[in-house]
Amino acid sequence: MCGIIGYAGHRPAVPVIVEGLKRLEYRGYDSAGVAFIQHKAMHVIRAEGKLSELECRLNGCEVFHATTGLGHTRWATHGLPVERNAHPHRDPGGRLVLVHNGIIENYLPLKEQLLKKGRTFQSETDSEVLVQLIAELWTPDISLLQAFSEALKHVDGTYAVALLNMDDPNRIWAARKSSPLLLGVGVGENFVASDIPAFLGYTRDVVFLEDNELVELSPMDWQVYDTATLEPLEKEIHHITWDFQAAQKGGYRHFMLKEIFEQPTVISNCLAGRLDAKNRTVSLPELDNLDIPEQLQIVACGTSYHAGLWGQYLLESWAGIPVRVEIASEFRYRSPIFKPTDMILAISQSGETADTLAGMRLAKEHGVPVLGLCNVVGSSVAREAASVIHTQAGPEISVASTKAMCSQLVLLTLLALYWGRRKQTLPQHVESSVIAGLLSLPQILESELPRMRSTAQELIPEYSTARSFFYLGRGLAFPLALEGALKLKEISYIHAEGYAAGEMKHGPIALIEPEFPTFALALNDELLSKTISNLVEVQARNGKIISLCHPGFGLDVEHAWEIPQVYGPLNTFLALPALQLFAYEMAVYLGKDVDQPRNLAKSVTVE
Repeated sequence: MCGIIGYAGHRPAVPVIVEGLKRLEYRGYDSAGVAFIQHKAMHVIRAEGKLSELECRLNGCEVFHATTGLGHTRWATHGLPVERNAHPHRDPGGRLVLVHNGIIENYLPLKEQLLKKGRTFQSETDSEVLVQLIAELWTPDISLLQAFSEALKHVDGTYAVALLNMDDPNRIWAARKSSPLLLGVGVGENFVASDIPAFLGYTRDVVFLEDNELVELSPMDWQVYDTATLEPLEKEIHHITWDFQAAQKGGYRHFMLKEIFEQPTVISNCLAGRLDAKNRTVSLPELDNLDIPEQLQIVACGTSYHAGLWGQYLLESWAGIPVRVEIASEFRYRSPIFKPTDMILAISQSGETADTLAGMRLAKEHGVPVLGLCNVVGSSVAREAASVIHTQAGPEISVASTKAMCSQLVLLTLLALYWGRRKQTLPQHVESSVIAGLLSLPQILESELPRMRSTAQELIPEYSTARSFFYLGRGLAFPLALEGALKLKEISYIHAEGYAAGEMKHGPIALIEPEFPTFALALNDELLSKTISNLVEVQARNGKIISLCHPGFGLDVEHAWEIPQVYGPLNTFLALPALQLFAYEMAVYLGKDVDQPRNLAKSVTVE
C-alpha cells in the first residue's frame, strides 16, 4: 500500500520526488522519506507522520543538486509508524538504500540468517531485511544487478522495490512481484513509481512492469529483465491519455468532494462508445469473443464487493445468470467448486488489490475464464484477465472510493443489458426504459448534487453526536446500505452497520434507542411497504430515522430526505451520492481528515 517514486534525470531530484510523493500520499501517510547521493555521500532523510513533516525536515537542509533519488510514503505493515521504520532503509555500510512496498513473508528466517552473519538492524521492518540481504550477496565477483536478482529469489511474499547505489549515483534498480510498479519514460529522464500520477507532470509514456520483472534505469536509458534469469525483455511503451489536471482538486476542498461531483461526467464517460442512443443498443466488444457464463462468480473487496452485490440483482433478473458474490480475502482460501462453464468477474478500482488478484489466479489455475472490471489501464487485473472492461472513471485520489463505485455500477448495468439481449431474457420495455434512463442520468444528477450537499449539511449537526448508526435497505438498496455504513466508518470514524432491513428483527433491533439513529433507504420500489414496516419497528423503540425517499412517499420520520425518482434500478445513481455526501459532511463537521482517513490506504496491495 505504500508509495514509491524513483527519479534519474537532469533535474534536481529531491523536488521532483517530493512532488511525486504528494501525488502518492493516498497510498500511505504514516511516514515518508527520500534518499539521494550528493558530494559522494548517501543522504537519507525521513520523518514520522504525513509528508508535510518530511518537507519541514528538507527545508532545513542545504540545496539539493543530486539528479537521482528515491522517495517513499509508508502505510505501516511491519513495525510501528515511527521514524526508525520509515523508508528508505540502508545497509550498515551505507552504500545501498532501498524502498519497498509489499510484505516479505519469510523475513524472520532471513533476518535470523543475517544476524548469525554479524549484521545488525536498525528497524523492525521486513523491508530492511531485503537491503541487508542484497548487501550480503553483493561481492566483488557479483554485480549489484546479479545480487539484486539473487536476493529476490530468496524472498517469499510480495514486493515493489527500488534500489540506489552510492557507487553508481545515476542509476536505479527496481523490481515487482504482486505489487504495483511501473516505469515512466521521459526525455533525458526516467521514473519508476507505484502509480502514474507520481510522474504525470513530466511524461505520459509508461511501461507496465509485470510480475517477476526487474528494470535498470538511468537518465538516458532503461532495460527490463526477467528477475530470475536476467534475460533482457522487450517492453511496449503506452501513452496515457488523461492529463495531470484530472488528478487535481480543481477548487474543491477535498478530492472526495470533487470526485463525488464528478459522477455525472463519469456516467457519461462510461456510456460513451458503449451505448448507441439512436438504436438503443449496448456494445461491449470486450465480451464478443467470450461465451456467456452459465454461472458467474464475482470476486471483490470493500466498495467493489458492494458493487458486485448490487450487480447480482440485475444480472440474475435481466440475464438469467446465477451469480455468487465472494469476498476475495475469503474466496482465495476456500476450495471453490468450479464448472467449465463458469466465469469469474474480478472487480477492483486500482486493479492491484492483492486478494482479488489471488482469487483471479486461483480461478485461472482451474481453467476458469476471468473477466476484469477495473479503472486503471495497464493494472495487474487488466493484464491478467482474459478480457477487461475499463470503467473510465479517471484518477480517483481520495482514499474513500466514490466515483469508482458509480462507474462500476454503470458497467454492471451495461453488462446485464448486454448479456440479457444476447440470451433474449431481457424484456424489450425494460431495455428501452433503462437505456433512456441512463442517457438522462448525467443531467439529472448534475442539477441535484448541490441540493443533496445542502441537505446533508443541514442534517449533520443533529446527528453528529451519534456514536453508532444503522443503515437499512432491501433489494438493490441493501448493498447501498452496506456502502453507506462503510463510508461513514471510513472517514468520520462513527461506528455504522449496514443491514438488510428484514434482518433487523433477527437481533440488531436490540440496539435501537434514541441515541442510535437509523439511515433508511426507503425508495419507491416493490419492497417499499416492507421497508416501511421495518421503520415502524424502529420508531416503536424510539429510534430516530433519516429516510432517503422519493417525492410523494415522504415518511413520518424525523427527517425525510427526498431525491428525484427515475426508472427502477437507476435510482441507485441518485441514492449513492446522497450517502457519500452524508458521510463527507459528517467528517468535515467533526474535523476529520477526509482524503486521508487514519489507518487506511487507497490500494490494498498486501494481505
